[in-house]
Amino acid sequence: MTKEFLLQNFNNITDLPLTNRVVMAPMTRSRANNKGNVPTNDLHGLYYEQRASAGLIITEGSQVSERAVGYINTPGIHSQEQVEGWKKVTERVHAKGGKIFIQLWHVGRISHPDFHNGDLPLAPSALNANVTVYTPEGEKDTVTPKAMSKEDINQTIEDFKNAASNAIKAGFDGVEIHSSNGYLFHQFFNKSSNVRDDEYGGNIENRARFFFEVLDAVKEAIPEKKIGVRFNPSLHGIFGMEMDDETIATFEYIMKRLNDYKLAYVHLSEPFNDVSDVKYAVQNIAEHFRPIYNGTIIINSGFDQKSANKVLEEGYADLVAFGKPYISNPDLVERFGRNQDLADWNQDTFYTPGPEGYTDYPKLEENK
Repeated sequence: MTKEFLLQNFNNITDLPLTNRVVMAPMTRSRANNKGNVPTNDLHGLYYEQRASAGLIITEGSQVSERAVGYINTPGIHSQEQVEGWKKVTERVHAKGGKIFIQLWHVGRISHPDFHNGDLPLAPSALNANVTVYTPEGEKDTVTPKAMSKEDINQTIEDFKNAASNAIKAGFDGVEIHSSNGYLFHQFFNKSSNVRDDEYGGNIENRARFFFEVLDAVKEAIPEKKIGVRFNPSLHGIFGMEMDDETIATFEYIMKRLNDYKLAYVHLSEPFNDVSDVKYAVQNIAEHFRPIYNGTIIINSGFDQKSANKVLEEGYADLVAFGKPYISNPDLVERFGRNQDLADWNQDTFYTPGPEGYTDYPKLEENK
């Protein structure tokens, strides 16, 4: 590789020129361990400020309402206290010249009544994901969720619209709608989790309807150019998702329709696991969807410096998102620029409270 594509600037996200093509991927870190699930200046503020040299930061998934929660100690973006907490974060990132989007999140059935005062989680259909979740009382099996009524759907649409408006009030450069990884939107897309017989189920157009209703509501609150979306088309055997004969066709339909919008980007994930034996799976997501979508594509999952430069050089993506490497390398961009080895992460501290394994990873200069 003779050219460092990762380190080139990128100006195709409207009004948001990026200094490089390295994106910090959204990662749940469970540090909002306070009564209101409020992001804090000492932890969240420092954590994201340390990583502000990324071309773009996408925050951890942040619930759009109390009903959206499915993980302990995750921050939200639905209360005034949370908005004020996030303001401190965005101010610190912007002071360092960084750009930051917040990921808007509703986990759907990947939750538990422990999070909802005993009420069932919401989902497109009353089908158990049959996975485990970690609740305030410890690890538990998921339950059969409540199939969302039209009233539930309309309220959730409003929740996303409100969360997007709150995000701009908090100083974010934009939002990413988390439509991936087996969470609520993905549950609507997939035939194995959506067996509705109304306008939100059955054919591909119906199963995508809820997503586009949310997207249209969000763009009433904030400009389209400040909205990104995330998908994981070949997710299989994880988070309760099972691919079927219409899975890829559903995402192709969605991506084609998104050409009618002027979004900031579409964020795609390569398969999280080996899907070579899965009949309906696509193994090379960026390559498959690049000819379908005309806008900016971020690609994610399992990339290192060499493979990231390769996918950019081949033109299959415009930006590459890194997850775990950003946990232990707050100066990831600088390390790429110097071709330095990366520090290892400690998986035992991914979701534990406090600064250990969160804000205490040193930069190269600190190591010296």
